[in-house]
Amino acid sequence: MANISDVIESFLIDLFGDERSIYISRNELAQYFNCAPSQINYVLSTRFTVDKGFAIESRRGGGGYVTLVKLCDDDSYIAELVRHSIGDSISFQRVCQILDRLVGDEIITPREREIAKSMTCDKAILSCDKLAKDVLRAGIFKNFLTLLMKFDFGGENL
Repeated sequence: MANISDVIESFLIDLFGDERSIYISRNELAQYFNCAPSQINYVLSTRFTVDKGFAIESRRGGGGYVTLVKLCDDDSYIAELVRHSIGDSISFQRVCQILDRLVGDEIITPREREIAKSMTCDKAILSCDKLAKDVLRAGIFKNFLTLLMKFDFGGENL
């Protein structure tokens, strides 16, 4: 039997249908699923992340309404990753998770994933401590993703 978070996630994904965005009320969803609004917040913050191809647009003073957006366009998806998910430092494990997602969504090829992994692995980053490696890795990875946005995904210059 699926837990409530899985059920809420599935319900929201089904709501999208062919649409790129949906407008929802946290309180109405909580009532519908007979759960606390914090459970809805948990699902939104863990299951609808940029890494998973979504953005959340909250409206302050909007009575708990949010807009969930599917990041379908490759460039907007990569831009959101650079802006929100990587930060000032990133672990190699996190880089690999993001790269696997990009391959799964057919945004990059498995070959490009391996190239990015080789550029960001600990062996390639000759730095003293883990924090310095993670900071350097974030810069390299952001640069790689930014470069992807300058080219179409067939390899030709835009």
